[in-house]
Amino acid sequence: MSISVIEIEFPKAENVRVTEDTLSVDLSDGRTILVPLEWFPRLVNATLKERNNWRLIARGHGIHWEDLDEDISVDGLLAGRPSGESQASFGKWLKQRHSRPATRSNKRQASRR
Repeated sequence: MSISVIEIEFPKAENVRVTEDTLSVDLSDGRTILVPLEWFPRLVNATLKERNNWRLIARGHGIHWEDLDEDISVDGLLAGRPSGESQASFGKWLKQRHSRPATRSNKRQASRR
């Protein structure tokens, strides 16, 4: 008796778009996943520049946002899993984010007000 092995090819991310309310990921199998941005509080609290500063990791099995220290897996998106970050962890990140020294662009924006 022989046993045949079936290899399952899981789709990989090929492109990412983040709007004001949606995370959209184009997959290698032709599908596009759209999920509410509110699933990922760090992305909700990010600037447009930070949201657009992503890169694929693990050969397309995940997405990483360096500026936000955020990683999202394609498997998690396919399973419909929002961020698993605890409120305490997110609160700590948010507090550190608001206590950062102002950058030049932040100083310019503040001076315009």
